[in-house]
Amino acid sequence: MKLVLGSGSPRRRELLAQLGVTPADIRPPDIDEDPRKGELPRPYCVRLAREKVEAIPCGPDEIVLSADTTVALGRRILGKPADEKEAAGFLTALSGRRHRVITAVAVKRGDQIWERDVVTQVKMKSLSNEELNAYLQSGDWHGKAGGYGIQGPAGAFIPWINGSFTAVVGLPLAETAGLLSAAGYPLYKAVS
Repeated sequence: MKLVLGSGSPRRRELLAQLGVTPADIRPPDIDEDPRKGELPRPYCVRLAREKVEAIPCGPDEIVLSADTTVALGRRILGKPADEKEAAGFLTALSGRRHRVITAVAVKRGDQIWERDVVTQVKMKSLSNEELNAYLQSGDWHGKAGGYGIQGPAGAFIPWINGSFTAVVGLPLAETAGLLSAAGYPLYKAVS
């Protein structure tokens, strides 16, 4: 079986490598990622992971893995900021508060889909103007839900998490390994 990663995220590739997995192909899906009117963060994230995996064509010898990570502040969905101003708004809203990071994973083999979602509680310290501006200038917020990546410089802003660190990065490894095994991917077997 060949694994197809339905994501252009370099972080997801790095996390899969921690499981000893190198995707045979990378096929980022082209779907509308806008939340529906009144959609709550967790159902939104689960829907996107499923729509991503369904959007990727696959052969009989392929397993497709897609995921979505969403930052939720209460009922508000904080996606990937469009620009520095929106990133600043997200980080200011998160500063000094707890929020949730939801990562949903979907694995498809043939017509069958296996799914899991993981919710992690995260606390961001109160950010000074100096910290906020330095982080914005670093550009690390680009392409990251909520405008930050815990695995980069913003890790210094996160004194506490309750849940899966790898889910906050973008792919919960324990749950992903379980889904891949359920779909018949030879995760812990020697590949000849």
